[in-house]
Amino acid sequence: MLAANPPARIGPAVTRILDWPERDRARERLLQRGAQTLSDAELLALCLNTGRPGMTSVDVARDLLVRFESIRGVLSTTATELRRFGGIGPAKAARLLAVSELCQRSLAEKTCERPLLDAPQAVEDYLKWLIGTRPNKVFVTPHRDIKHCLITVDESAKGSLSRVAVYPRKIVRRALTLNAASPIVAHNHPSGGVEPSASDRRLTRVLQDSLALIDVRLLDHLVVASNEIFSFSRHRWMLS
Repeated sequence: MLAANPPARIGPAVTRILDWPERDRARERLLQRGAQTLSDAELLALCLNTGRPGMTSVDVARDLLVRFESIRGVLSTTATELRRFGGIGPAKAARLLAVSELCQRSLAEKTCERPLLDAPQAVEDYLKWLIGTRPNKVFVTPHRDIKHCLITVDESAKGSLSRVAVYPRKIVRRALTLNAASPIVAHNHPSGGVEPSASDRRLTRVLQDSLALIDVRLLDHLVVASNEIFSFSRHRWMLS
């Protein structure tokens, strides 16, 4: 009697996106139905392009979103932090950094489409993206021209998690160099919350007085977190 053939050895299943039904593939759905039909993980997976052994690009994208807590968290991190994450090599890190820079430039362009006085939401969106998720305190100055349009955004000071040293004379000198008018200043609170401290209020008064010496009016001071902003002007905390 012939011995029965032993059953074929079944290895671990390898899940490839190309093996999925077409309706489940992110790229095809994006092209047919629009980007808005895709989840955050699927959009991020398209930027990654490939996964890693045993994981599709969507799986890697989901893990990235968990590790960095949000899309903004992923796109605002550094190349070093990205490459510490399994499955992210130099090519994937470069693509994610390029997407991040394109987002920042798009938001910056939006602030230039209209005078800043007419587009406060565009400014706030840009600042949340720019510094809202930074791990350390930074102080930035969006300088505007006489028509209230954006000239440039200076990173005026960089500090630690809880402190940043700001030098008003540096901001005054820069405003003179750019021939800027009515600048805005902003800083982030890495620990969360946007309630200004007593030192924030003192600094605002010093900056107002210093800029007034060159006949420049400080328009606003914004305290920025990832999803929230406090405006000194909106709360009538700016000296008239």
